[in-house]
Amino acid sequence: MKRFWKDTSVVEIDGGWGIALDGRPVRTPQRAALAVKNPALAQAIAAEWQAQGEAIDPAAMPMTGLTNAAIDLATPDPAAFAEPVAAYAATDLLCYRDDRDPLLQAEQAAAWNPLLAWAETRFGIEFEITQGILPIDQPPATVAALRAAVLALDPWRMTALTPLVTIGGSLVAGLALIEGANDGGALWQAVSLDELYQERRWGADDLATAAREKKQADWDNAARFLSLI
Repeated sequence: MKRFWKDTSVVEIDGGWGIALDGRPVRTPQRAALAVKNPALAQAIAAEWQAQGEAIDPAAMPMTGLTNAAIDLATPDPAAFAEPVAAYAATDLLCYRDDRDPLLQAEQAAAWNPLLAWAETRFGIEFEITQGILPIDQPPATVAALRAAVLALDPWRMTALTPLVTIGGSLVAGLALIEGANDGGALWQAVSLDELYQERRWGADDLATAAREKKQADWDNAARFLSLI
């Protein structure tokens, strides 16, 4: 789609803030009003629209995309939206340790054990930790408590949590960021630990580096969205 407007503005709408293109309100893909509660988020969305060139690039509009998801997907049925993310309670990355390299095992323990300890204290749960990639069962009470924590989030925080968990593979890390227990940069280092370790040991691969940088950009955008809602 080509750009069809000249001016972008933030306008008050339904007790919140919306975006107008040449005075016309922006709507979501499902035709709902694109309205947010925080003026800082509205300004960020407006800046994305204003920065578009002759052709619209949705990939360059992460705050808009996450807002659309919150309004169109998470708000109508939060439980259904949250279920794929809640499922990570049973397969959290932080519970799977390398079974061959003691140096990597040590780095994993140093980075991941404190996060698991935080979750155990915060939610009153226990984790099973294994070496290797074969799946293990987490205690049913642990899975239930983490699932409940996800379902207790409002649709906007659910939306922020979704890319954090799917990118990082860790529900615990995502919840730690949602609850402000750790900062986004440190948590990104934690969920990227295995890749970064292999890169230090064997050298960088251009394709792998580019893929990780793309994931990090998506992670950072989710963290930014969280800070703006």
